Amino acid sequence: MKIAFLSQMGFQGKVPRNHPNMRTEFAQMCALKSDHYSLANIDNIIEKYDHAILLIPKTDRDRDALLSVDLVTKARKFANKVWFMQEGPSWIFHDMSIAQQFWHYNLLVDVDGILTENKTDISYFKGLVGNNKPIHDIPSLMIEDAIDGHTLTHINDRKGVIIGGNFVRWYGGFDSYIIARELEIPISSVSMGRKQEEESSIPDIKYLPYLEWNNWINALSNFKYAVHLMPTIAAGTFSMNCAYLGIPCIGYKEADTQRILHPKLSVEMGNLEKARKLINKLKKDKDFYNECSKECLISWKNNFNESSFLKHMNKIL
Repeated sequence: MKIAFLSQMGFQGKVPRNHPNMRTEFAQMCALKSDHYSLANIDNIIEKYDHAILLIPKTDRDRDALLSVDLVTKARKFANKVWFMQEGPSWIFHDMSIAQQFWHYNLLVDVDGILTENKTDISYFKGLVGNNKPIHDIPSLMIEDAIDGHTLTHINDRKGVIIGGNFVRWYGGFDSYIIARELEIPISSVSMGRKQEEESSIPDIKYLPYLEWNNWINALSNFKYAVHLMPTIAAGTFSMNCAYLGIPCIGYKEADTQRILHPKLSVEMGNLEKARKLINKLKKDKDFYNECSKECLISWKNNFNESSFLKHMNKIL
């Protein structure tokens, strides 16, 4: 089975297993042994494929050049089936221009199938485009080849709490910060593209610099707790990375990685009352902490390993 991914990224070829920045879409491409092409070069693809998977940019600015391009017709010249692969929340196009909204919808209607980031997104797309189109989830994935286990902090030596996003609606960083303060220990956070300059002046948060993926995993292994109350339901890689390391993470259950990997720490959207109770239980109840830590480790191995991903995708494709 030959697969081609097309995205806004400029490189062409395969993703090597030891890629230093093996974020989830790279891991998915790598596991499927697919080729990658830039959307800008779609007219120059001469290789034939069973499947073409389109990853559409997440912003108006990056999409502007695609408005006049019939991507599906062009992709069908070299692929038997054309898929739309969701990147970001299902509603990401709602804040774009009217032209972009209709272009996005027409793309969803024209493709042969849709790949969602979460099982919880499937019903949205079925309602949007109808039930006749194949709509499946493409699970988030980690490929560990570039991770040096000897550099990871041992589970008994971890300290502090990390929150998974900045102080904007997209990440819900303020909510995560308030809940993390219940622990009364040092708080750290990540630096994402939406980070506001004023955030660096918050006295009780230490910000990590932007890190390539393998360095991020090393840095994450230093922390004992994680809070990621992100209202934007997308790939859920933060929760997945925490589970891989055995770090209990509080978050919203609409994200597959959170709900499956951290079931006892998953709350309804906006339920900060329960999130506060859970963070205090993790703090005070050592047995509960250890149970959550062990559960997420085992669940990652059972549900988000590479063989499980390939079995799922081979069944779909």
